[in-house]
Amino acid sequence: MRIRGFALLLLLFQMGLLFGQKPIALLPGTAEHIFKTTEVYYIEDSTNALSFAELRSPEYAEQFKPNERYYPKNFNRSSTYWFRVRMSFDQHISRDRIIELFDQTADLVEAFIPNGTGGFVHYQAGASIDFENRQFMHKNFEFLIPALQKGTYEAYFKVRSRQMVNVILVYRTLDRFVQYTLTEYFTFGLFYGMIILFSFNNLLMYFAVRGRQYLYYVLYILCVGLYEMSSDGIAFQYLWPENPWFNQYATAVFVCCVSVFALLFTKSLLHVKQKEPKLNRLLDLVIILRIAFFLYCLAFNQNWFIYKFVEIVPLSVAFFSGIWLWKKNYRPARYFVLAYTFLFLGFVLKVIYVLGYARFLPSSIGHYSITFGFVLEMTFLSFAIHDKVRLLKSKKERAQKRVIEQMQINEKLQEKHNRDLERKVQERTLEVMQKSKELLEKSEIINDQNRELKEMNSLLWAQSEEIGRMNQLLTKDNKNLQTNIERITDDRVLSKEMNFEEFGVKYPDKETCYKVLSELKWKKEYRCIKCGYDNYCVGKTPYSRRCTKCTYEESVLNNTIFENVRIPINKAFYLVYLVHFHQGDISSYKLSQKLGIRQSTCWNYASKVKDILTTSGKKHKKNEKSGWTRLVLQALDRPT
Repeated sequence: MRIRGFALLLLLFQMGLLFGQKPIALLPGTAEHIFKTTEVYYIEDSTNALSFAELRSPEYAEQFKPNERYYPKNFNRSSTYWFRVRMSFDQHISRDRIIELFDQTADLVEAFIPNGTGGFVHYQAGASIDFENRQFMHKNFEFLIPALQKGTYEAYFKVRSRQMVNVILVYRTLDRFVQYTLTEYFTFGLFYGMIILFSFNNLLMYFAVRGRQYLYYVLYILCVGLYEMSSDGIAFQYLWPENPWFNQYATAVFVCCVSVFALLFTKSLLHVKQKEPKLNRLLDLVIILRIAFFLYCLAFNQNWFIYKFVEIVPLSVAFFSGIWLWKKNYRPARYFVLAYTFLFLGFVLKVIYVLGYARFLPSSIGHYSITFGFVLEMTFLSFAIHDKVRLLKSKKERAQKRVIEQMQINEKLQEKHNRDLERKVQERTLEVMQKSKELLEKSEIINDQNRELKEMNSLLWAQSEEIGRMNQLLTKDNKNLQTNIERITDDRVLSKEMNFEEFGVKYPDKETCYKVLSELKWKKEYRCIKCGYDNYCVGKTPYSRRCTKCTYEESVLNNTIFENVRIPINKAFYLVYLVHFHQGDISSYKLSQKLGIRQSTCWNYASKVKDILTTSGKKHKKNEKSGWTRLVLQALDRPT
């Protein structure tokens, strides 16, 4: 009977293939439907060049094959896979339906959803595209179904990924999508909140006792959280939404860190190096091999990143280490073994679920089995750390008790010693009293001397005050004298021609000349010559100013007669002074003699100054106050 029933089912399956893909009836009350097995047809494009228009042609439409597994997969990761589902609606539907693809690791997903007028709406998403380009800001890929009339429709999905993905297509109403999304994100919040709380608590413990096991545990559970976020797509949504290239490395990086820090935590918590040196060398070897495998995959064959089953090796070694030390009567290992038991079971259940042998379990349990295992593992590892702290506390209390007993013995010895000291102190006191009488006599002599010194100090203080007043008067006189010298120098500049040595007293160096130019140029206000902004900051060169809006830096020489000057600036000042003093009636030969520079250079710069004197519209008097320096300001305003 069983053989006949099996043959009948096989016959019905073959007949279904002959009649082609049957549409899935989606009733108005259908809130959710998962497409599985033969409800999905697929075609493999090994050329990666097949277009949607070609796919719709009769030639390719007949090449679609029914999916034989529970969920479709892209077994050949170098090919592009096209998937087709047929939906039947018995009445008009509004725009409140979506089709969702669960696996967040697919590099590129393109959806072609019927629009009800014979055409298709094209959507594009994937882990290789910036997160902000998605139609729905959700970790999965969702595609909105337009309003459709009653009838049968086909939807096509193009999937290309360097990792093997489960192409789980789900039809949902928006109400159902919002309901399950809120529940899922709330659960994520609880899980990642636990990780933050565990991390913060153990980080405080690390700062308090400086135990390395706390630091390794914090790094371990943080890497667990980052691995889970990378696997769930939460990390792409919130941590690196604009860097999709990191998605292909994220899970591999963090799962490697999980294994490494788990083994380091195992060594530190269980004191493997002190208790079992051979086992410690095995743990070191596994750490080195795990890092070497990661580096090899990163450098030579990144496709090997998908082989996450290799994590069973470090997991098993850590599990075995806990069991071995527990058998050696190391009590903190008991909670460690219990924690890794749950993690091991979660890992095995996840593998069984992925291979398709645990479909009888609810999808949430199978999909999140490792997550549940991590939660239980973190909880019991915290118990293991607490158990170790409790044992250390017991040892500390026993040590303190022995210390107290020793302190009591020491106290008795101290009392005996104190009695001997008291006797010796009494003897010594008599000697001290005799010497104190002698010291009192000497102290009276010293007091008399101190009184005389105080009187002398008061006289010196009065003299110092008088000297201070005299210094203030001298300082004031010096300041007035210097002001008079400057005034006399200015007057000499205006009334009588000064030689270069006398002129150099007022303008001795480049720094002084730049300062004078800065005060002349921006005496009224600063305004950027590029954008007109009136706020500035100090520039890189001396006395330059940089616009705080457009960052244009204006030199103190810019737009002055000294712009692009090739002689020392103080000599350029003196040249302008001489030309102005003589009202332009001075030869370049005379200037060359006075400045000690070539006649052609003097002629070139003197011509610029004479040009400004001529175009200014009036003659400057040679003894006019600051007349020669005003030439610089007129040089700023003259037309270019």
